[in-house]
Amino acid sequence: MSKPTLRVVVRLVAFPDKVAELKSLLLSIIEQTRQEAGCLKYELLQNQSELTDFTFVEEWESAALLEQHLASNHIQAAVQKLDGLAVAPPDIRRYELLA
Repeated sequence: MSKPTLRVVVRLVAFPDKVAELKSLLLSIIEQTRQEAGCLKYELLQNQSELTDFTFVEEWESAALLEQHLASNHIQAAVQKLDGLAVAPPDIRRYELLA
C-alpha cells in the first residue's frame, strides 16, 4: 500500500477591481511550485460564477514538504503582495484522503 499523501485546498478571494492582478500573481507561482520536492499536484481554479474566487487544489508527499513550500522564497514573496489584492489571507485547509 502506498504512503498517504496530504491534500490541500487554498482559497483566495480578490477585491472585485483586482481580479486580473491576483490571477496574474497566482499564475506566476505555479511552475516553480510544480518543480518543488514533494509536489504531486498543484492546480489553480477560478470560480466561473464568481470570478473573484480562486482555489488551489494541491497534493503533497508529506506535511514537511508542504511546510518547505509554504516557507519558500517565491511563496513568501507572493504572500507579501496579497495585501490590497485579496480580501483576506489565504484560507488553507489540509485533508487526508479517506476513500
